[in-house]
Amino acid sequence: MSEATPIGTRATLRWLWRQLTSMRTALILLLLLGLASIPGSLFPQRNQNPLKVRDFLAAHKSIGALLDKLKFFDVYSSPWFSAIYLLLFISLIGCVLPRTIVHLKAIGKEPPLTPRYLDRMEGHTFVAVSADIALDSAERWLKKNRFRIRREAGSISAEKGYLRESGNLLFHLSLILILVAVATGGLFGSKGEAILNVGDSFVNTPTSYDSLSFAKFQREGSLIPFSLLIEDFKAKYDPATRSPLDYTLTVGASNPIGSAPVTKIIKVNSPLTYGNTKVYLQANGYSPIVTVRDKTGAVTFQGAVEFLPQDANLTSIGAIKVPDMNPQVGFLASFLPTPASSKQRGAFSVYPEVSNPELLVSVWTGNLGLDSGLPQSIYRIDTSKMQRIGLKALLLHQSYDFGQGSITFDGWQQWVNLQIVDDPGKLYALLGAILAILGLMASLFGRQRRLWIKVDEAGQVEIAGLAKNAAPGLIDELTLLKKHLEG
Repeated sequence: MSEATPIGTRATLRWLWRQLTSMRTALILLLLLGLASIPGSLFPQRNQNPLKVRDFLAAHKSIGALLDKLKFFDVYSSPWFSAIYLLLFISLIGCVLPRTIVHLKAIGKEPPLTPRYLDRMEGHTFVAVSADIALDSAERWLKKNRFRIRREAGSISAEKGYLRESGNLLFHLSLILILVAVATGGLFGSKGEAILNVGDSFVNTPTSYDSLSFAKFQREGSLIPFSLLIEDFKAKYDPATRSPLDYTLTVGASNPIGSAPVTKIIKVNSPLTYGNTKVYLQANGYSPIVTVRDKTGAVTFQGAVEFLPQDANLTSIGAIKVPDMNPQVGFLASFLPTPASSKQRGAFSVYPEVSNPELLVSVWTGNLGLDSGLPQSIYRIDTSKMQRIGLKALLLHQSYDFGQGSITFDGWQQWVNLQIVDDPGKLYALLGAILAILGLMASLFGRQRRLWIKVDEAGQVEIAGLAKNAAPGLIDELTLLKKHLEG
């Protein structure tokens, strides 16, 4: 009984490489990548909304700690997601590139020789035509129909339809390009947001952002130097449906910083562009302007406070925090651009434009918790250690004395939320997506087939063909060729 020959390290590595670069493995990894992306949609991500992550961990302490260890709040930078992404990238390259090289070599070659026995091929038939003119006539027809031809003594071999395989390879190469583009954006990009009132200025430095996240190899010094002055914002609504018709933001843009500003228009689908950096108009709302005074009449707070819209009619809520009063005072408030009320809903806005606005304030006193070191939402107040001491609906220019001071509703401003995205891979991702669609269409509609015309020893002319993957249309093409030869 012979002993089994042990498999060497090189053979094992070769086998593993073949398994990794097989199309089956690539499809499995693509499925796994889709499944691995699901937690990123179900759970808040730390680089996008750290406050929601903190709230989730506080509300679900046991399961939250486990999910945090498993990187469910940092899905796209987690080791397991990166491993799947990298393996898919390697698998696609190892699978597609060798096939591409073989395909390119095959395109430059002549069609294979005519088989000896055509009667074993598809659509075999004899043509009633003189052998002297059959090959010349067939050659002209085949060239007219864009076949590559190889003519031998007494036969012609023709081939067509490499577009199908070319499209298939283009589709997979485009997927690699998309993966490279996404990886480029994930490694060298940045994404931030800034809420600005009309009249405010923005300088593209980290301190000007409300939230900003850098990719792994992106740093603060790589931000494109520009500044914006929010000059005007106009929103148009349909009076019947109350739906938005158009948003127009006018800014004075300076690039580089300190240069003469140039008036630019930003719309929802028309961002301001500086190289790979795009400035998008993402949202809008209202900022009530209030003045808060203490018992002595001294101003402790004055200015516009951004409120968060709750519906399409811009019923908005917000928080006004005054830590300089003793004790500290906070206002939970609602801004109603066009106010109305009902027993079911209470107070709300019936139209997104301002008409006789109201500011509903709930006054709280106590510890605002600003010294705890924990990040807080600018739209909310933790009232667990506070006491409510007043409730009032204020009209424009109306004041309310709540005992420890007063608050005056002075007016309002509009605010806009700008999203500033630096994504160097976006253009390549778009190009990859377009090429993938073109490649998919070519692979779906292309048909690779071969035709043969041969004069046998008895002087009879016979034709036959072969369609790759049993693609339809071969018999019809043979019928057209026969009709041409006999005509």
